Amino acid sequence: MTESITAQAARSHYHHGDLRKTLLVAAKDLITQHGIESLSLRKLAEKIGVSRTAAYHHFKDKNDLLCAIAAQGFRRRQQEMLKQNKDSKQTERQKLQQYICAYVHFAVENPEEYELMFGRCIWKQAKCTAELREVAYASFQQQVEMVGQWQAVGLISGDNPLRTAQVLWGTLHGIAKLFIDGIYTDVARVEEIALTAVPLFVSGSD
Repeated sequence: MTESITAQAARSHYHHGDLRKTLLVAAKDLITQHGIESLSLRKLAEKIGVSRTAAYHHFKDKNDLLCAIAAQGFRRRQQEMLKQNKDSKQTERQKLQQYICAYVHFAVENPEEYELMFGRCIWKQAKCTAELREVAYASFQQQVEMVGQWQAVGLISGDNPLRTAQVLWGTLHGIAKLFIDGIYTDVARVEEIALTAVPLFVSGSD
């Protein structure tokens, strides 16, 4: 089978000596192609041409690897949110719209990674590593701060950023899951559906 571009990139990284990064790139490629259940450290080691011992040096087991993939996803989302929130050319409402669309797009475009970040595979079984817990909580706190910012300028009603952020997150997670699980199938309408949530949260004076 022809080696994917992602796998080629992983192999290129390995040649530069960063095996952990190589393993993560290749692991994400494997779960994207074949699903989370198909992933194993043995298959991963074979994919990039290293020994299982070398793979176990960086990840003690499959759960450790899955948590690292999820943590990587949270970091990407944090960077995206930070970049978006610093864009001085956008109004606060535009930032809210972009946040909502970006969240759902990320989930739809990276379903396996999203399932690791927010699904029962890790969280329901209480298998979360310290690294994942730290970055996941920081990511949600970043969302709470953004909601507080929108409430401070009167865009979103209410005075409890935490509870409002939880409800906003729950709404977006629900939309994302409907697409990921195949209940909603018209991917071309992702943004249209996501933006419908905006009037539900903005204050009546906006």
